Amino acid sequence: MSRQMTGAEMVVQALKDQGVDTIFGYPGGAVLPIYDAIFQQNDIKHILVRHEQAAVHMAEGYARSTGKPGCVLVTSGPGATNAVTGLTDALMDSIPLVVFSGQVPTFMIGTDGFQEADTIGITRACTKHNWLVKDPAKLSETIHQAFHVATSGRPGPVLVDLPKDVQFASAEYTGPKTARTEHYQPKVKGDLDAITKLVELMEKAERPIFYTGGGVINSGTGASQLLREVVDATGFPITSTLMGLGAYPASGKNWLGMLGMHGLYEANLAMHDCDLMINLGARFDDRITGRVADFSPHSIKAHVDIDASSINKIIQVDLPILGDIGHVLEDLLKVWKARGRKTNKEGLGKWWQKIDEWKKVRCLSYTNSDTIIKPQYALQRLEELTKGRDRYITTEVGQHQMWAAQFLGFDAPNRWMTSGGLGTMGYGFPASIGVQIAHPESLVINIAGEASWLMNMQEMGTCTQFRTPVKQFILNNERLGMVRQWQDLLHGGRYSQSWSESLPDFVKLAEAFGWKGIVVSDPKELDDAIMEMIEYDGPVLFDCLVEKHENCFPMIPSGKPHNDMLLSADAEAFRGGAALV
Repeated sequence: MSRQMTGAEMVVQALKDQGVDTIFGYPGGAVLPIYDAIFQQNDIKHILVRHEQAAVHMAEGYARSTGKPGCVLVTSGPGATNAVTGLTDALMDSIPLVVFSGQVPTFMIGTDGFQEADTIGITRACTKHNWLVKDPAKLSETIHQAFHVATSGRPGPVLVDLPKDVQFASAEYTGPKTARTEHYQPKVKGDLDAITKLVELMEKAERPIFYTGGGVINSGTGASQLLREVVDATGFPITSTLMGLGAYPASGKNWLGMLGMHGLYEANLAMHDCDLMINLGARFDDRITGRVADFSPHSIKAHVDIDASSINKIIQVDLPILGDIGHVLEDLLKVWKARGRKTNKEGLGKWWQKIDEWKKVRCLSYTNSDTIIKPQYALQRLEELTKGRDRYITTEVGQHQMWAAQFLGFDAPNRWMTSGGLGTMGYGFPASIGVQIAHPESLVINIAGEASWLMNMQEMGTCTQFRTPVKQFILNNERLGMVRQWQDLLHGGRYSQSWSESLPDFVKLAEAFGWKGIVVSDPKELDDAIMEMIEYDGPVLFDCLVEKHENCFPMIPSGKPHNDMLLSADAEAFRGGAALV
């Protein structure tokens, strides 16, 4: 039944009708009517942040851990521009967000009014779509369309810009069932002939590999389950991008680990030497391909993706399949089973022998210490003491992020939240808050470097206010670790501006916000300190003082192919002794 409402009331009603239970935001003059409408209801919880960038990252963490769209409310001008980094991050990593921004009244647009910005123009390049609503009669339908666009096809962020006079004006509210969405209906079913052709290639392949990305996780838990069934049934090896970790279990027997610039030796060499590459929901980004001209030079390449613009954008493929990963895998399994479940067993056996030889290199090897905590060891102990728990992991960006991807295992999707495409320092802390809001009883840990973590440290106040018991696990090397590593390897050890000067006392900082602070520097005390962090029922700032000049290996230098990797000295010793073909 239609109802007359103000624009502000429409926003709140539309959120309720879309099943939204949480919105992250920061008030300002241009959105006060919406905040007044929020005050007069109890169905939607508002999380007051300390900075709008953090609001969007919190919504990203919420969305990635739940599979539901994250929602944000910011004011005009600086409120909207502060959200741009989070919007770009979500666009790069295909995270469904609906962001509402206030705007000056319609009659003031273009006058350079107080806190006016061209939000539509500014965010056009960092959203999947955006809308400026000037007619209150179109507001409710626009909001429902925004949710549809954000969550359909390849997910992404959208923005609805709301002039203040539209929020005050009254019009008829339109429910989601009557909103027009037929103009955007991405194709989800893959071409059956192309899927059959892929099955034929799978039956003959001697050196196949599944290369999976975040698209598998975005497709839903059903897609991850189908992926596991396909991999286990065929016996093919599988690797993943940073964004796809957890779609196939790290404990699975066919798992090769992450591939790419800091991926595992066996995963990268398998990608280089395969004869059939099956890309499922990954976009061939530069952190994965290395030098494009030498990327997997001898393979037949199939690419399954719901986003047509991602196919043949960087790597020319032999077999493109446009469709949703879950639907395509479902049809692929049916065709493969109907054709007799055939694989090239002899070729596959030899392929696994070769992969097993590469595994003997033990590419994650490092020299441990009795006196200094190595960052790899810290993460190994964290993994051992938290695996099997109801655990969610977020990260900041840098060396710690890559070590976390290498040393932590994920057996389920939606448990790993990191900034992949944009590489946003300051992402992990607010993302962990969003995850904790969505999963209040779970253990949520943010793996951080001290430099990244300081970028959004103000959100400690948000944690205290909303009693989110997030654990901030800082690998503190007093350096901009990844910058320093590149300067070490590529710029003659000239450490220009890569030292973290004037660091705070993290324990005192924690106590100032009502948190628990823990500092540890002795490897022998690490386990007890980690358990103290886990068992504390509030937020913890864990300052883990680690080796300052440890480099993250393996590493494919920029512009090099997959088979040209830098290894640690320990792994090089294994490579020298391994009988590699």
